[in-house]
Amino acid sequence: MNYLESLDKAFVVQIDFPRKINPSISNNSFNEFLELCSASGAEIEGHYLGKQNEVSSNLYITKGKAENIRKEVLSNKVDLVIFNHDLSPSQERNLENLFQARVLDRTGLILDIFASRATSHVGKLQVELAQLTHLSTRLVRGWSHLERQKGGIGLRGPGETQLETDRRLIGQRIRSIKKRLEKTHKQKEVNRYSRSKGTKKLAALIGYTNAGKTSLFNVLTKNKLFAADMPFATLDSVTRRSSDQNLPGLLFSDTVGFISDLPTKLIESFKSTLDELRQADLLLHVIDVSDPDVKFKVREVEKLIHDLGLSDIEMIEVFNKSDLLDVRPKENNGGNKVWISAKDKNGLKQLSEKINSSFADKTIRGWISINNGDSELMKTLYKKGMVIEEGIDELGLVQLHVEIQKDRPFEFLSNKKIRTTNKQEAFIEELI
Repeated sequence: MNYLESLDKAFVVQIDFPRKINPSISNNSFNEFLELCSASGAEIEGHYLGKQNEVSSNLYITKGKAENIRKEVLSNKVDLVIFNHDLSPSQERNLENLFQARVLDRTGLILDIFASRATSHVGKLQVELAQLTHLSTRLVRGWSHLERQKGGIGLRGPGETQLETDRRLIGQRIRSIKKRLEKTHKQKEVNRYSRSKGTKKLAALIGYTNAGKTSLFNVLTKNKLFAADMPFATLDSVTRRSSDQNLPGLLFSDTVGFISDLPTKLIESFKSTLDELRQADLLLHVIDVSDPDVKFKVREVEKLIHDLGLSDIEMIEVFNKSDLLDVRPKENNGGNKVWISAKDKNGLKQLSEKINSSFADKTIRGWISINNGDSELMKTLYKKGMVIEEGIDELGLVQLHVEIQKDRPFEFLSNKKIRTTNKQEAFIEELI
């Protein structure tokens, strides 16, 4: 359901409301809006920036502004008018009748971009669910006759209008998609439970759209996911094992970028993606430090993290694109912050140290001697993903370098002594 697939010319509109308290308004929001329009494939023919004291219930904007926009639309033969606001169904319909052109609001634009970027089966279902939910309130558009479908001898009666049929079919499709997504959601819960029984940690990369999350993900995992300087280049969450020898057994998850005024329909539809974030052991908040609006975007991400219930998960702020700065920071590892450049691969060592430091108090690494009668123990350690490397000592006994999480009991290791690598003597009995 790609609204912009066959439309070329677009006219964009943004109205500022000085008296309206809206902390999500950014000084750079119009530039971001233009980037979203360009990412959708629209050819921007013109724009209208205006100020207004309050929203008009009929057209959202005043009649005078609407008439000025109408003249621009007709003179430029524009196909589409995009508002950087959320419009009600009646406002969209009234504006379309006035402009004689298709009208799209901010939510519809974001949904269109998501639809064009979804690649996985689950991602496509999630986008379709969000689109249908958004469309279900806008079915009045185009149906002025509302003729009955049923008629004739023996079939006369109230019948069903075309509008009612569309609503019924969309409702059936929404229920069908929700069932399929719920099935996928349950399967992912099983996968997450299986992972939780082992020792693999998950670090999720989050942040504002176009902050460089995928570029960093590719460096950390040696993958080649599509990364581009555009909003929402990544739509489907992907999880891969770390390729960094300093981070053995760690999993990284690349996630969808956040944006200001993220539609609630998207939040509800992308439940499986959000559940993946909630299961993360660590959040890496990737920040484009070269962005002139960086402070606003950091606040927006922090707000969404709070709204999504992720505030209790430990987080490291990763200031990316530091190669674009004229002045470099004096210290690279102050507090829970690290400055890097995914493009030049600078600061990755400090990032690895930060990640290891965050897990240091939660895990114990050390060597365990495996006797001839410990074959089942050795099998269990490998099965649970606790083994980092294997060696042989001077007596010919197998030596396993293991990583054990303190918050998970492993009774099968009781009576086994760990010679820790951090110069601390520890016994498994202390952990269970």
